[in-house]
Amino acid sequence: MRKYWGLFLACMLLSSCGEEKSTASIADEDVDVQESIPERNIEKYGLNLSDFIVVEDTIRRGDIFGDLMTRNKVDYPKIYELTQRFKDTFDVRRIRVGNPYTILKSRDTSEVAQLFIYENDAINYTVVDFRDTVLAYKGRKKVKLVQREASGVIPKGGSLSDVIVKQNIDYLMVNELSGIYAWTIDFFKLDAGDKFRIIYEEKYINDSIYAGAGEVKAAYFEHRGEPFYAFAYHNDSLDIKEYYDQEANNLRRTFLRAPLKFGRLSSRYNLKRKIRYYGYKVRPHKGTDYAAPIGTPILATADGVVTESTRRGGNGKYVKIRHNGTYSTQYLHMKAQKVRRGEYVKQGDVIGWIGMTGNTGGPHVCYRFWKNGRQVDPLREKLPAAEPLAEILRPAYYEYMDPVKTQLDCIDFPEEQAEELLTLN
Repeated sequence: MRKYWGLFLACMLLSSCGEEKSTASIADEDVDVQESIPERNIEKYGLNLSDFIVVEDTIRRGDIFGDLMTRNKVDYPKIYELTQRFKDTFDVRRIRVGNPYTILKSRDTSEVAQLFIYENDAINYTVVDFRDTVLAYKGRKKVKLVQREASGVIPKGGSLSDVIVKQNIDYLMVNELSGIYAWTIDFFKLDAGDKFRIIYEEKYINDSIYAGAGEVKAAYFEHRGEPFYAFAYHNDSLDIKEYYDQEANNLRRTFLRAPLKFGRLSSRYNLKRKIRYYGYKVRPHKGTDYAAPIGTPILATADGVVTESTRRGGNGKYVKIRHNGTYSTQYLHMKAQKVRRGEYVKQGDVIGWIGMTGNTGGPHVCYRFWKNGRQVDPLREKLPAAEPLAEILRPAYYEYMDPVKTQLDCIDFPEEQAEELLTLN
């Protein structure tokens, strides 16, 4: 008995998201209790809810999983068994404030909780079954994919995110487009009149509940008059999905165009830069600066090995990566580094965070790029591309791509933005 009492106290300390329990009594909180109608078979989470008393609520600040279960008459040994056997499936310490949950209680006079269903997100959920042997498993709601078309024109003084919001397109498309074109378009320097078309999927639960954006099937982005097509295609030879253009070239490059997902280009590589503070003497700037709020993640622009992760003089805290015998990159003024010397990093990995260490007038990362031991301007370099689609796979790709390209080309731009585009031209 002493053993279980000690374990009971330990489980009570497992709180949501590491937050301390609020002083308000959980017993005093209101919960939305819904009794299922016996004559109706309500199918949800793969269960017939009409067999149970149904309690629905959301995780609140200070909620503790052990408290929730013991209040609903689950024996502590079962709670403890769950925390020990199924921590990889359902970690009770990681329940999040605001996430919905459902408790299914027996219909007899005891009203003991028999199942606990926690919604990880709009689609995924975890079921904890306390009947007989304790069991925990994950599930997914049935999702219907609906194809949507959208387009937009970048206005004067505007941005891609402005257009996405105005067109009532899922904001995730900002991330998706910047990711698809991360190697080919500098999203820090879009121009008024740049335009895009996209074909993408939206997810719906029960045909009506929106559950977020899905995959981008195809995209067209015109930057400074140059068109860039992107078609999602499963590369059977590599067993991965890649984005290719209309000529089966891979959009992916060896290097990302920038070490941040979002921010602004604040200062370019300039060997003839003059600064007033130094009496307008020439002080070359061999880096490319990207300004962003402190704490913004800094990304490795290519695969490689960390050769330096230290702090030195005006550079502040920085990381340097050797990518191969030709290329190296360096990232200065970090708030903190996430990687150590000798670590192997992959393209897109977070290696540190924006800060103001060393000589800097504001939060930014100074991105430096070496080619054959000499610092060069990364924005002027023709970065090596990934392998194009193999010749043997191209006929099938073109057969798939042609009708999608026709559909993409037929998407009209919004009327008011089309008029603005004529004005800009």
